Amino acid sequence: MLEYVIDSDEAAIGLIPLPKSGLAEWLNGQPERRRVWVKAANFTAEAGAICPMPGEDGELAAVLVGLGDDDDPWTFAAVAAKLPPGLYRLARPLDPAAATWAALGWQLATYVFGRYKTRNGRIWPRLVWPDAADRAEVERAATATALVRDLINTPAADLGPAELAAAAVGLANRFGADARVIVGDDLLTENYPCIHAVGRAAAPARQPRLIDFTWGDAAAPKVTLVGKGVCFDSGGLDLKPSSNMKLMKKDMGGAAHVLGLASMIMAAALPVRLRVLIPAVENAVAGDAMRPLDVLATRKGVTVEIGNTDAEGRLILADCLWEAGREQPQLLLDVATLTGAARTALGPDLAALFANDEALAAELLAAGLATADPLWRLPLHKPYRRMLDSKVADLTNASDSPHAGAITAALFLQEFVPPSIAWAHLDVLAWNGAARPGRPEGGEAIGMRAVYALVADRFPPGV
Repeated sequence: MLEYVIDSDEAAIGLIPLPKSGLAEWLNGQPERRRVWVKAANFTAEAGAICPMPGEDGELAAVLVGLGDDDDPWTFAAVAAKLPPGLYRLARPLDPAAATWAALGWQLATYVFGRYKTRNGRIWPRLVWPDAADRAEVERAATATALVRDLINTPAADLGPAELAAAAVGLANRFGADARVIVGDDLLTENYPCIHAVGRAAAPARQPRLIDFTWGDAAAPKVTLVGKGVCFDSGGLDLKPSSNMKLMKKDMGGAAHVLGLASMIMAAALPVRLRVLIPAVENAVAGDAMRPLDVLATRKGVTVEIGNTDAEGRLILADCLWEAGREQPQLLLDVATLTGAARTALGPDLAALFANDEALAAELLAAGLATADPLWRLPLHKPYRRMLDSKVADLTNASDSPHAGAITAALFLQEFVPPSIAWAHLDVLAWNGAARPGRPEGGEAIGMRAVYALVADRFPPGV
């Protein structure tokens, strides 16, 4: 049960949703005193605007809610932040899509990361479940988003590789998935050399590990998710400046995203064979840290020269992508907080999408628009592959060029994906720098609803 969208038999204050184009008609049917009140309040039904309406006794009797005229899905998220505590219900029906967004936006708006707060925070208003809302969809999306936000918001001191593994195994156990974790030097024994190399400099309690779990019928279509799990990124010996290091607790955001996505897939019982691979490391500084111009082996067998120790995410993903490709899944997706170049190009709201399959890219872009979770495609521009050439190894992990950083990172990953597999890569920020309706400042799921919509469309439940 969600905390702020609830079942209730109590008396609830009515919320009257009105589009701008329908306000005049509604007012024409109201008593004069109400028309005067609304005019005095300067309420014009802009999206997210409210107009509290007093009853005969002066108590709050109803609230007008502006919908605007552009179908803003975050309208009720804005409303939840403006109302005083209490219980509210929709006094006019909405169509199923709008009702579902009302419930989801309300719940996402009321999210608070309160783990370290010693005092009680705000008391949020509650909403009675809208009649037409797809309750299962709301619960899946809200629960998954809270999981992603909680993981990203947790400081690195309390969410290292071991704790990330525990969260993943806990999720796997909840849905009856089979999970295993490969830790420390066992990564070398099982041929995950890049994951080991990136994480070996961390303290003994924060050894690198590979989280690997599977769920679903073994004969079902295979869907594999890979998430970057760098629990803290100092940059390694190519140390980040403090301004760039400050938010590096969020560098496991890709791992958080695939766990949230996995929770949605499993909760919906989609007919797939799901596999989740998360390389969990801390990119630390110590005597055994990898060095610039070291050459690493990879699970694929190709060699990589270290052009920059701060380009570590693509290294750990490389081992996982090659392992994922061994099973020839019908769909392979990785999510990573990979490059600042993607943020420079697209800003914080848009996940950069790279794909080797035109149909997959088109479906993901359409799903992003349909779920108000937009993606923007960037090209896997083959001529830039030359920027990854190395004089002493098969390729370098970081080009010396200042250009096309997000593209060259994606091209690096593509080297480890068999061309026969439909693959997409999402480069995400995973962070809201400022609060907006339904999207509080802090860790954020970006692109997750879009990807789930694509998976559910390709592999619908009950089929």
